[in-house]
Amino acid sequence: MNKDTFDKPLSLLELNSLVAAVVDISLPDEYWVEAELSEAREVRGHCYMELVEKDEFSNTPTARASAKCWASRWSLLRPKFERITGQRLHAGMKVMLRVRAQFHAAYGFSWIVSDINPEYTMGDLARRRQEIVRQLKAEGVFDLQKELRLPLFAQRIAVISSEGAAGYGDFSRQLHDNQGGYIYKVELFAAVMQGEAVEQSVIAALGRIYERVDDFDAVVVIRGGGATSDMSGFDTLALAENVANFPLPVITGIGHERDECVLDMVAFARMKTPTAAAQFLIDNLQRTALRLDQLADRIADRVQRRMDVERVRLASLSERIPMLFSLVKTKEWGRADRLMQRITTAANRLLVTAETHVNTLQRSIEMSVRRKIDNEHHRLELLAQRVEAENPDRLLRRGYSITTYNGKAVRDAAQLPKGVLVETHVEKGTFKSRVE
Repeated sequence: MNKDTFDKPLSLLELNSLVAAVVDISLPDEYWVEAELSEAREVRGHCYMELVEKDEFSNTPTARASAKCWASRWSLLRPKFERITGQRLHAGMKVMLRVRAQFHAAYGFSWIVSDINPEYTMGDLARRRQEIVRQLKAEGVFDLQKELRLPLFAQRIAVISSEGAAGYGDFSRQLHDNQGGYIYKVELFAAVMQGEAVEQSVIAALGRIYERVDDFDAVVVIRGGGATSDMSGFDTLALAENVANFPLPVITGIGHERDECVLDMVAFARMKTPTAAAQFLIDNLQRTALRLDQLADRIADRVQRRMDVERVRLASLSERIPMLFSLVKTKEWGRADRLMQRITTAANRLLVTAETHVNTLQRSIEMSVRRKIDNEHHRLELLAQRVEAENPDRLLRRGYSITTYNGKAVRDAAQLPKGVLVETHVEKGTFKSRVE
């Protein structure tokens, strides 16, 4: 090695400037690149992204890079992207970016983003949604909510929404200010309704409702009053499975106009807004009230007609009785006997009619009871299916595993002390591991 190499070294700034010049000369163009976001954050209006490409089979990262979109450009790209996709950039999202190479002497190499293709992301979201729907159908739970019945007198409502949300206020006002004067009992189960915490927060709220399932007639999931972005939390398999298997009708009103999310698809009924969800419940009670009014009118009409008929018959009988006494008094025994027979026949006819009416009512009651028993039997069958769907053995047969510590399932690895033994259950057997 030449001694002059050591006598005249380059400064780091000179070396980095040399690399920057080479990059500018070698990569002068812009390129479209497909990648997955491992991180996306905004700082002072700029968007900073970490890009990753993973192996198709092992899910191991095979390439990584940093990308930046400066505020002057991001302020134009972000509204268009969120309007078309209905979501913000977030970790795990597939994106197609138009980038150019930049090597900065002080900050190193990064890709500078000049454009983003929302249609590419929409296509990936649609593919993910279709895959979730396919899995739900394969599990046999996709249509379970549609098999439920909203009670005729659905007035005890559990609401899942963020506390203080405008959508929850709209829902409550619409429900309580109804023209029919119907009274509803509404209880809020607060949850996060946007961002990455949506899935676990809503599932936790459903769990709290399930613990008091007999206290409610229906569940309403509300998200309104905010932007239409951050909808990814409602497009997850875990949340869809929980809603599909829930024993009460779940009504959604999460306030968006784009294509249905998976939560909408599996729910008992999907409304576009919280106000519409409230009106759905009001309409149900109005139909019940109208049906009761119609039944009351029919009963009153039939009773009135029966009373008119019986009044005529009683009048006829009352006219014959004085005649019978007159014939007995004058000792016209033959005519008196014939008149007595007619009175007896008429009385028997009244008894037969009354007995027939009683038998009809008895059969009607028996049919109503039988229908109720059949409905409850069907409900028990559905519950049995849901119990089977949540059977841990079924998960193990599908390739999943369950890890336990001290006999309890591990949900958060960060809460495990170092050095403890945990036990993992798979389809065929168990094995132990030590936490490092």
